Amino acid sequence: MKKTELILSIDTASQSEIILMLKSGGKTLAKKKFLAPKKQAEKLLPAIEKMLVKNWFQLKELSGIEVVNRGGTFTSLRIGVITANALAFSLGVPVVAIDKDGVIVPEDIKKAQGLTIVAPHYDAEPNIGKKK
Repeated sequence: MKKTELILSIDTASQSEIILMLKSGGKTLAKKKFLAPKKQAEKLLPAIEKMLVKNWFQLKELSGIEVVNRGGTFTSLRIGVITANALAFSLGVPVVAIDKDGVIVPEDIKKAQGLTIVAPHYDAEPNIGKKK
């Protein structure tokens, strides 16, 4: 029996919300969208765990991860991309970059030493340390 794919989709491109989806065979099994203004880093991993448990899945059942890596602020994108890359690495599954419409962005997927990682694509320079 062939193992069914289970994809986790992460979108933290908005500064104020998180969108998570579980997908299988091109269908969305579960979707959670919630506000997390300036708290995405604290809420993302617990929300992923809660979504998996609520839908009777375990983290180790994921066969891939996709992450929105464009169209947001420096910090919001970084939170989603870093989390996706770290989860994919630790689980040994592929990670892909997607845009807000769910289309794969191949030029932002980097391969090195047998690993894939997603690079964030910032629309503007970060304003960390800029004088106001």
